[in-house]
Amino acid sequence: MRNWLLPEYLEDVLPAEALRIEHIRRNLLDLFYVHGYQYVIPPMLEYMESLTTGVGYDLDLATFKVVDQLTGRLMGVRADMTPQAARIDAHLLNHQGVTRLCYAGSVLRTNPDGLAQTREPLQLGAELYGHAGVESDVEVQSLMIAALQAIGISQIHIDFSHVGIFESLVQSGNINASLEQALHRALQSKDQSAVAKLAINLDATTRDALIALTTLNGDQSILEVAKKVLPNIPAIQAALASLAKVSQALATLNVSVSFDLSELRGYHYHSGIVFAAYAQGYKGPLALGGRYDEVGEAFGRARSATGFSLDIRGVVSALAPAILPKAILAPADADAVLQKKIAELRAAGQVVVQALPNAVTDTCELNCDRQFILKNGAWAVEPIAK
Repeated sequence: MRNWLLPEYLEDVLPAEALRIEHIRRNLLDLFYVHGYQYVIPPMLEYMESLTTGVGYDLDLATFKVVDQLTGRLMGVRADMTPQAARIDAHLLNHQGVTRLCYAGSVLRTNPDGLAQTREPLQLGAELYGHAGVESDVEVQSLMIAALQAIGISQIHIDFSHVGIFESLVQSGNINASLEQALHRALQSKDQSAVAKLAINLDATTRDALIALTTLNGDQSILEVAKKVLPNIPAIQAALASLAKVSQALATLNVSVSFDLSELRGYHYHSGIVFAAYAQGYKGPLALGGRYDEVGEAFGRARSATGFSLDIRGVVSALAPAILPKAILAPADADAVLQKKIAELRAAGQVVVQALPNAVTDTCELNCDRQFILKNGAWAVEPIAK
């Protein structure tokens, strides 16, 4: 047996890529910090009730489960940090006003997903609690766009939907839970014939609206079409108005926008606008987000909430291969002048590798293209001859 093999869809990140991922992580957390988002570090393990309460069946399936040897209770390795942030806001911080939190860390999932097709994404996200208006949705979306642009991604496209539209149709049409789930699956697959078949016994208004959802996708003009073909239910009209406001607010941020009103990703825990960011060169969404006002209720305090997250490993997957910066080789010499020069270069961000006595010094392995040379009693940095 080759005991160095890793399980499927788990892999080591080697130095060049690891350096780039860590650089991006630091830059984005600094970006979040100057926007007022406070950094939190939730634990890798929690009791299952805490990890999955309020966020639906899908996350339960994605969670690795273990038995706590201290209590005998079932624990899970986090598959998503968003519920943890909601727990911190609702139960630990207990602020009365707006709270902004951010996080970055590995999560573990039972099956690979996302751009990197890994079971261990490096999730980074930002969440805003305590504000129910469109303005907080726009703030979070603008921060997501700024984060992607800071990574070096251009020509960003944002696709929007609003789960409240389907939810309103379910309520107004008195649709039972099993039919609701079947319609949800059919809408997610954009299967108009399946939707029509499932809705055949519903009232004509609800049936026609559900069928129309499969066609309501496109640019901002589709919102005007939706106003005409969907029922004049206040919640639906308010949802369409919110989507229009968001589109207008993002118009100056150099992104394109579209709408797909049958997109119900995260329907089991999202409560309002949902969105996904795309860009050329990527096969799937770079970042996902939305409003989830009811999740905090499971932790004892319902709070309006909106946020987004991305997998750094997935986002960097389409970038050019990472290259480690070249280093300077210094001899194993305790000379005080040399040590001072080394310290100055390191303080300026230069990589200086000091050779060890009686060790093989391979400049290629050490990634060095320059070296310290003592010339006429003075230390100087010169290129290493190829």
